[in-house]
Amino acid sequence: MQKEIRKQVFRLAIPAALSSLLQRTVSIFDIFLVGGLGASSIAAVGIGQLSIFVAMTIFLGLSAGTTVVVAHLAGAEKSQEAGKTSYQSILVVSGVAVLISLIGIAFSYELPLIMGADAEVTLIADTYLKIIFYAFIFTTLVNILTGIMHGHGDTKTPLKAIIFVNILHFVIAYPLIYGKFGCPQIGVPGAAIAIGVSEAVGAVWLFWDALRKGYIKKGPIDTILTRRVLRVGMPVALDRVMQQLGQMAFAMIVMGYGTAAYAAHQVGLSIEAFSFMPGLGLSIAAATMVGHSLGAEKADRAKISTIEATRLAVIIMTAMGLCFFFLPYLFMRAFTTDPQVIGHGTVFLKIVAILQIPLAISMVLAGTLRGGGDSRYSMFTTIAGMWLFRIPAALILIKFFHVGLYTTWSLMILDWLVRVTLLINRYRSGEWQKKV
Repeated sequence: MQKEIRKQVFRLAIPAALSSLLQRTVSIFDIFLVGGLGASSIAAVGIGQLSIFVAMTIFLGLSAGTTVVVAHLAGAEKSQEAGKTSYQSILVVSGVAVLISLIGIAFSYELPLIMGADAEVTLIADTYLKIIFYAFIFTTLVNILTGIMHGHGDTKTPLKAIIFVNILHFVIAYPLIYGKFGCPQIGVPGAAIAIGVSEAVGAVWLFWDALRKGYIKKGPIDTILTRRVLRVGMPVALDRVMQQLGQMAFAMIVMGYGTAAYAAHQVGLSIEAFSFMPGLGLSIAAATMVGHSLGAEKADRAKISTIEATRLAVIIMTAMGLCFFFLPYLFMRAFTTDPQVIGHGTVFLKIVAILQIPLAISMVLAGTLRGGGDSRYSMFTTIAGMWLFRIPAALILIKFFHVGLYTTWSLMILDWLVRVTLLINRYRSGEWQKKV
């Protein structure tokens, strides 16, 4: 059975990891494509994407909650209820997306100003944001439909869709931004139009496929199912908000060490993100398989799934950590030629190399807890590690002991050691199996 589960973990994790990577690629493409238009265009697109990321937080939570509840019901062979859950989640997401779209369109000019943009950047960002928010419902539908399919153990279909979305985005964006192949040159708005069109096509593809496979079943509203989705999903959304705010606060602390230190921190985080993708894929695989197993009342299978996903995550992310530790210069040199930034960045990558093992275990165990419906505890570990330890410790050590940059960065290791200790204790307690 263990060998069979290991194969299933691989089958689920690899497409999920690639999907997550390619979803990031859509936004990276926009920054890359508008680079030839100048710094103001780059800044405007960056502000627009940050605004959308914040707006998407609630939908990431709803998607996670839907994945878990659908996985439980699918595992218990309650396909009708799983389909109803999917249908209701789509209705909720669509309603909330329309509301946020209207707010985003109404405040598209004020958002860049709040974030400190100058007049030129604000005008460009205003147009970009308006177009993005007009198409925002398609972005949210791609996200929730992906979550529904993950709940059924189908990670390949979302991967195929997001690959097509990326290709279509590039094919539309480049000619519109620069006026190629007979298209009008409209600059930054061309990038926004490309996102809207490509994600609309992706949403239609996924929706049609979900209907064809019976993942969505229309029925009367069942508030119990909706509450189950929210009970799992809202802590996930809050968890991501707390993590993101913590990253921003820690980056502001690093800023106190100078521009080169801050640049090295941001570049280092971008490089480290590549090690997240396998861990994220395995976390999704763990959540799906644990949800199926507990729904089918097979607790032993849930435990074996967790062990196999954790083992693979540790192996893959340890390998990435070794690359960061022994080849940091090569990674940094690919992003910048500034010797100061490279110097700081090589130390940063050696530090994050050390935390890859606790990070790998934490990601999978967080997925296991979500799969069991115990997402609140995962949120608690984020608050404990980031907000009760890392941020206060950094402020105290800097203020009273005047520690250097590298000591401050080292607190990231202790942060993840706090989280992994709490998650291991929760896993061993078995409480996560009782939330279903």
